[in-house]
Amino acid sequence: MISKVIAYKKNNIDTDTIIPGKYLKIHEYDELAKHAMEGLDSSFRIRTKDCSFIIAGNNFGCGSSREHAPIALSYSGIKIILALSFARIFYRNAIDGAFIIPIEIDQNTYNSINDNDELDIDVQNNKIANLTTSRTYITKPFPNLVKKIIDAGGIFKLDV
Repeated sequence: MISKVIAYKKNNIDTDTIIPGKYLKIHEYDELAKHAMEGLDSSFRIRTKDCSFIIAGNNFGCGSSREHAPIALSYSGIKIILALSFARIFYRNAIDGAFIIPIEIDQNTYNSINDNDELDIDVQNNKIANLTTSRTYITKPFPNLVKKIIDAGGIFKLDV
């Protein structure tokens, strides 16, 4: 998958930043998406027209256990989030609901990818090609169960 990346080079982007609590009563996903990241980046909705990836620091998705966060990002057009680490509940909500693919990256990869870089992310082969800088990175493979859930399109579609 090829797209540009939105870089939020900071740690601890919490679920209240991703989708503020005052919007949690919205049940239409497209409407919920209109408010994604609004407290952090007022241009987020505009930027997702050209960008399907986010890169962030440690502990992305920390805070409240709300499935609204990956839903809002997904319906905004985000397909993949690269981060140094994820809050476990956000990670599983993203994977299980088949909303977003969260990929943990190392510090070198994090340091080398910048805002608006064009990336080609090959989830199946654990590779990221930065088309802007001509650099390639290898990512940690997903555990077998997580890979099966991703391949199935979410936990509810998993054939066990």
